Amino acid sequence: MSTSRPARPSASGPLPSDDAASDAPARQVGAQDPAAPHVTAPDTVPPGAAREPAAAEALHGSVAAPPLRVGLVGAGPWARTMHARIIAAGPETALTAVWARRTEAAEETARPYGAVVAASFEELLDRCEALAFAVPPAVQAQYAVRAAAAGKALLLEKPLGGDLASARRVADAVAANGVVSQLVLTKRYHPVTRAFLRAAADTVVTGARSCYLHGAFLGGEFATSWRLEQGALLDLGPHLLDLLDAAIGPIAAIRATGDSRRWIELSCEHTNGAVSQASLSGAVRLADAQTRVELFGPGEPLVYDTAGMDHEECWPVLRREFAAAVRSGRPSPLDAARGLRLQELLEMALGTQVLR
Repeated sequence: MSTSRPARPSASGPLPSDDAASDAPARQVGAQDPAAPHVTAPDTVPPGAAREPAAAEALHGSVAAPPLRVGLVGAGPWARTMHARIIAAGPETALTAVWARRTEAAEETARPYGAVVAASFEELLDRCEALAFAVPPAVQAQYAVRAAAAGKALLLEKPLGGDLASARRVADAVAANGVVSQLVLTKRYHPVTRAFLRAAADTVVTGARSCYLHGAFLGGEFATSWRLEQGALLDLGPHLLDLLDAAIGPIAAIRATGDSRRWIELSCEHTNGAVSQASLSGAVRLADAQTRVELFGPGEPLVYDTAGMDHEECWPVLRREFAAAVRSGRPSPLDAARGLRLQELLEMALGTQVLR
């Protein structure tokens, strides 16, 4: 098998805990060890990457563009604690309205930011330029198609839909109506992740191992019904498969074993001959969530670890890049088409899953 790296597809996105299984010193890309060697960003800013405000203004032409008027679909715990807060923080965006099937929940979400509670989805469309979604995947797919048909830009959660067919309908609606879309793949908007992907682009990879583990399914308000029903594959899988697909090369085949609601293991074959492993669970007791990717080959291992990463650094970048994409009409590579690609990988895993 060849381990030469193919040209990186645009869909891989902007090039914006175990010990390593080798005695070679690993190149560490993460926030947990200030003394560890880090990959520094080049002087030039990759397409789609975060820019300083002055550079962004020069690029998009306006130094005083009004905030993007965003409506929020959903009023659950994620909508209330994350989406509403992030959109309302501005200055690139403003939370103008919230709509949810439970009016009292929508009021609770909208009130701190002075947003309007829309009486219907149609009213929400009338009040905004873009929609952000914080609802279960099947619900997102249903309303995202309608929003795209109305010409609204979309800030979408993962997975794109409850299944491949619904995800394809979303991606097709986005393409047919020419609207901007962007995925909330949170870690992709952090400088540590972008440094890792830049370094990975210059790394010959023979094999890799990775994990995304936490205990949110064990209880609490984020143990929502669809997450408990579908498990880690649909909830955490898009994040980890996105990183493996982008860092190593396109995934061609996946075999899954285990129980997505407890622990699921993925074995991935990449088009360049590399093989990777991914461990996923939302039902293990940990002090902190663990996300780690280790790349091995003829050179030194390259390690990505989110321990100590401040995820609050992701949100201003995501918000800024979404607003810039909508104003310019140029979507990020992390768009609905990328979401469809990730849904295809999830479907591949589901189709080969062996339960034990």
